[in-house]
Amino acid sequence: MELTSKQRAALRGAANTLDPVFQIGKGKIGPAMTAAVADCLAARELIKLKVLDNSEYTARQAADLLAAATGAACVQVIGRKFVLFLPKTKDSAFAAVLAAAK
Repeated sequence: MELTSKQRAALRGAANTLDPVFQIGKGKIGPAMTAAVADCLAARELIKLKVLDNSEYTARQAADLLAAATGAACVQVIGRKFVLFLPKTKDSAFAAVLAAAK
């Protein structure tokens, strides 16, 4: 999924108040983690994740891996946190935000 820079900015603003829903630690990102992230994206559309200090992944690596596996767009990577977005439908909760930011 491709987002314009304005759409990314609008989604970053919406993600400011989010708490991380997953923490990525020592283990590999496998099918169970990918499925859990996909389920969360299906329910919420916009989620924040955190990579712990002991992880073998950087936030960018984890974001790219999970975005590719789930079909989501990586909205932002800052430090050890990143934001993924996957709209449910054209009538998603963020449809107005995305349309206004085109």
